[in-house]
Amino acid sequence: MAVLELTDAQISTWVASFILPLFRVTAVLMTMPIFGTTLVPARIRLYFALAITVVIVPGLPPMPEVNALDLKALLLIAEQIIIGALFGMALQLFFQIFVIAGQIVAIQMGMAFASMVDPANGVNVAVVSQFLTMLVTLLFLAINGHLVVFEVLTESFTTLPVGGGLLVNHFWDLAGRLGWVLGAAMLLVLPAITALLVVNIAFGVMTRAAPQLNIFSIGFPLTLVLGLVIFWITLADIIPHYHSLASEALQWLRELARAR
Repeated sequence: MAVLELTDAQISTWVASFILPLFRVTAVLMTMPIFGTTLVPARIRLYFALAITVVIVPGLPPMPEVNALDLKALLLIAEQIIIGALFGMALQLFFQIFVIAGQIVAIQMGMAFASMVDPANGVNVAVVSQFLTMLVTLLFLAINGHLVVFEVLTESFTTLPVGGGLLVNHFWDLAGRLGWVLGAAMLLVLPAITALLVVNIAFGVMTRAAPQLNIFSIGFPLTLVLGLVIFWITLADIIPHYHSLASEALQWLRELARAR
């Protein structure tokens, strides 16, 4: 009866072919929006990462042969975690556009005090920002953005192979996108800010024309009501802006992964 014999090299190769991709997939799921929030338990994310890794491993290029206890293996694991975290942070920047936009509108309309605990991140955010975050999450799932992310993640094992090293321009690209986030948030809420500015100027003219008018008791509730109306009107034009920003964010993710 023949006995199956396995060498240390074979075992290390099999372990590396699964463990190294698992760390990259897990890092993405732990940092990306929707799946990487506290609403999804860490155990569920880990199970999801295991399932994705099992599915994509057969189609991945060969992994380098490493010993699980070598320093090289630890460096490769750190490399995969950093690459996955970069992908997740790139998507986080896209979602933060709408969070910042909601904060700007809330300040202009006098609702900055109306904040609530964001159950996804565990921090206090304006109610307007929370509403936009929920809306963007639903739209992202509706356009299958999460499937595009998993597709880019799978292609990244070919375009950014394990052991290929990290490039400095990946970090510079991520830092350079901070300006894009602020600019996109300002452009998104520019109509609402302009309309609210006109309202505030009108209140200033009223105060100048009738000094006896108590603008503080009248202006605050009117600004709040008009701000809600203006925000509701500007929501009618949010879909084209969302598609443009989502396309740009997903294309940047492909460029970050050097995918097609």
